[in-house]
Amino acid sequence: MPKGYLVVEVDIPDLEAYRASGYMQMAEASIARHGGKYIVRGGDPAVIEGTGAPGRVVVLEFPTREAAERFHASEDYAPALKLRNSLSTARNIVLTGTE
Repeated sequence: MPKGYLVVEVDIPDLEAYRASGYMQMAEASIARHGGKYIVRGGDPAVIEGTGAPGRVVVLEFPTREAAERFHASEDYAPALKLRNSLSTARNIVLTGTE
């Protein structure tokens, strides 16, 4: 069964407030509880084709696409997500990996 990936592009107006909020620790713990792990965390993004500059980019790997979707919709992650949404704007993309 192919792995699932969650790609998150985050624009953070105040990085210091974001870091101080505890969101990153809350998210990391929830991701681990759902069987996920960080592949990219920040990643120093640079656009080499197309337009628009992404902010922070995070790539998470989960055992399956369904596991990635369950994590994002979970009650476990909900408090962290609410906090993140109060400090940033984001686009979340779920992908199915290749076998």
